[in-house]
Amino acid sequence: MTPDHLIWVTVLAGGAGHRFWPLSTPERPKQLLPLAGSRPLIVDTIERMRGFVPSERLRVLAGEELVAPIRAVTGLGRDAFLVESRARGTGPVLARAAWEVARHDPRAVMVSVHSDHLIDPVERFLDVLRAAVEIAGREQLLLTVAVPPTRPETGYGYIRPGAALDAPARHRAYRVDAFVEKPGPATAARYLEEGYRWNSGIFVWPALTFLAEVERCAPEVDRALTRLEEGDCAAFFEEVPRISVDVAVLERSGRVGCVDATFRWDDVGSWESFARNRPADEQGNVLDGEVHLAAATGNVALATDGRLALFGVDGLLVVRTGDVTLVMPRSESPHLKRYLRELPEHLLRPAAGRDAGPDEG
Repeated sequence: MTPDHLIWVTVLAGGAGHRFWPLSTPERPKQLLPLAGSRPLIVDTIERMRGFVPSERLRVLAGEELVAPIRAVTGLGRDAFLVESRARGTGPVLARAAWEVARHDPRAVMVSVHSDHLIDPVERFLDVLRAAVEIAGREQLLLTVAVPPTRPETGYGYIRPGAALDAPARHRAYRVDAFVEKPGPATAARYLEEGYRWNSGIFVWPALTFLAEVERCAPEVDRALTRLEEGDCAAFFEEVPRISVDVAVLERSGRVGCVDATFRWDDVGSWESFARNRPADEQGNVLDGEVHLAAATGNVALATDGRLALFGVDGLLVVRTGDVTLVMPRSESPHLKRYLRELPEHLLRPAAGRDAGPDEG
């Protein structure tokens, strides 16, 4: 096992959470909302990681505008944040984080998690991370936690497992043969049958190994790292392109593996994921707030203030918050971000209503 003092954790906490509009806004994005329980998602994430590394080896990656609200709910100090001066995607921000971690400890193994995942139980999650740290450190690999799928999901990227890797007892690990982007329904059903895995976006790698792969696979990111060496982080984010770590490094590298998750995982990324993780009534309705129904089935309805009444309708998503009410078919909710492009800018930042999100207040 890699000694515990070598492990650092980074938490990806940027993003505006448009797929949860109008509850989520740029000023109060989904990671600050209690969408998976009674606490904001970012609080759940930080608390999970406190059981893995001490706070001084945890860094939160986010834009400057989110530092104060995240600090307010987590109690983290200012030095726990690595600030993105411009949003550039996971490729540049993780390269910058690896550079910072390696500067502190060249032997460090870096664990990267997202601030908006539902994970249970925590003990199994941490056990998987320890196994991944051991494998990544021993084999000098870039590892992702792979989730055995439970349904033909079209909203996730997939992994095709390859040759087995030596793993600690109770765990399964593989080389990655291929990363596959979000498939259509028929392909997703085939992937389920053929043993593909969901790509959770939870990563484990030695910081220097990752930086070496950035140099080899992603020159468009690597050449900007000299700006960090010059102490000009803003220039780094000005120069790098917007690119995901999957595209920049993982899909181009031959040093990638995966470890199977043994815990329940959900990417809390849309109103459908909200519905999956809340109890439904006998008619399949998922409700939060003061909502009244008659002859209604399979709806998702949430009211943070005021009241909603749904009569004789099926399969709708209805969200009332502040001075905006969203109504759309549930089947179209995965495409909400696309619809928002047609919305006037002032409506993207509706009045907040009461401060509490679901399950608060």
